[in-house]
Amino acid sequence: MQVRAGNAWRGLVHVALVAGLLAGCADGEDEAPASTSASADAAGGNGSGDVARSGGTIGAEGSACELPVTFDIAEDWAAESVDAAAGGAAEELADALLHQGPVTAACEVDAKPAGNIGFLRVWTGEPGDDDARTVLEAFVAAEDGVSNEKYGSFEAGGLTGAEVEYLYTSELLEETKKERALAVTTPDGPVVLHLGGMDTEEHEAMLPAYELAKRTLHGS
Repeated sequence: MQVRAGNAWRGLVHVALVAGLLAGCADGEDEAPASTSASADAAGGNGSGDVARSGGTIGAEGSACELPVTFDIAEDWAAESVDAAAGGAAEELADALLHQGPVTAACEVDAKPAGNIGFLRVWTGEPGDDDARTVLEAFVAAEDGVSNEKYGSFEAGGLTGAEVEYLYTSELLEETKKERALAVTTPDGPVVLHLGGMDTEEHEAMLPAYELAKRTLHGS
């Protein structure tokens, strides 16, 4: 069953981001660091091109987020695991907001320490027979306000994935902005990486970080 509650979560997070920025919220110093990346120099760059400089790798055991895949995050971005299995009456609603289509939020990589407003979010699901394109289409279909979807494919680290660019219109904020996501499947289940942003300008400014993650993606 497709779950559209992620749409409400997205709007609430968007508002919270703006409020936090204006209030001078924390810069992420207490969050767990990414592990040292062996591919930082090979896939990095200086941040002035289409691929950001690497700030380390997440996904492996002991990293900030343990996932079915590993990939590099941009320099100064901060990764934090999302606990989507909390119990309790009040927490059941929060848990529902962390599901979108066939996947559940597992990790947030925050761009704020690097000077941007947005997240690269990682969603994971249970093992199954669906290919990456099917998973990604279900993820997008579970989101209200999506239009102009453009799908493609890519290969990285021995994985074959699907990718989509689209427009997202927020009813809460009455604005339209660019977003994109990719999906791969692994023996431990599908993984979706989603890049949003406060607006299209912020989204485009964060694309080098998204490209870094895509190009360094490997099965863990």
